[in-house]
Amino acid sequence: MGIGQNSKLGHSPIVARPSQCVDSPISKWPKPEQPREKLRSLGASTLSNAELLAIFLRVGVKGKTAVELAEDLLSQFGSLPKLLNSNPEELTAIHGMGWSKWSQIQAAYELVKRSLEEKLAQDSIFASPNHVREFLQAKIGRLPHEVFLCLYLDARCRLIECHELFRGSITHTAVYPREILKEALERNASALIVAHNHPSGNPLPSQADQDLTKTLEKALQLVDIPLLDHCIVSSSGFFSFSDAGLIQNTQK
Repeated sequence: MGIGQNSKLGHSPIVARPSQCVDSPISKWPKPEQPREKLRSLGASTLSNAELLAIFLRVGVKGKTAVELAEDLLSQFGSLPKLLNSNPEELTAIHGMGWSKWSQIQAAYELVKRSLEEKLAQDSIFASPNHVREFLQAKIGRLPHEVFLCLYLDARCRLIECHELFRGSITHTAVYPREILKEALERNASALIVAHNHPSGNPLPSQADQDLTKTLEKALQLVDIPLLDHCIVSSSGFFSFSDAGLIQNTQK
């Protein structure tokens, strides 16, 4: 299937602010340097992560602009994905951050995930393989617990539904092939991708992962539903059984 190619979920262009912007409120910055004005004139891709985040924060705190507050948040959490996946208690414990700002950030993040999911529903997964990876990394890549997803596909390999079938602890999820087959048949799926995350951070498959994949592949063959891939996602990596040659599907 080839969905393990390198891709980026975003980028953070480094933008040096003019000296007159330092210690000045954003409203006093030169128009071209203000995040909203820059987005309008040059496009969102030209803004740094901190500038984009500042647009959602809207205001900073005493002595800090929204951009400086955003920079502090990114520094404290270590990365944008960690910030986006933070729980409300972690974020609201920071001075200047309340439930309203946490909600705004989470709403924006959820829109991104839903946009990726809709894209998979519109196009064949073979036409946009990186969308599968991006969607799975956004959906489950940084969860603190293990989750097992099934992506049910129609005859044109477009997404019918992404269904969280099992949820477990940080070290184990009980997965039952019979339940997976039942759900696939109920949705009249023509093909299937399964995925789960490794909260430990290591995306390489365990022996149990390999055994499950073989069992599931054989079970699905009995009902003529090809298993196109088993993807393992972590906070820092991605593994595709198909790319590794560990699944022999006939729809490549």
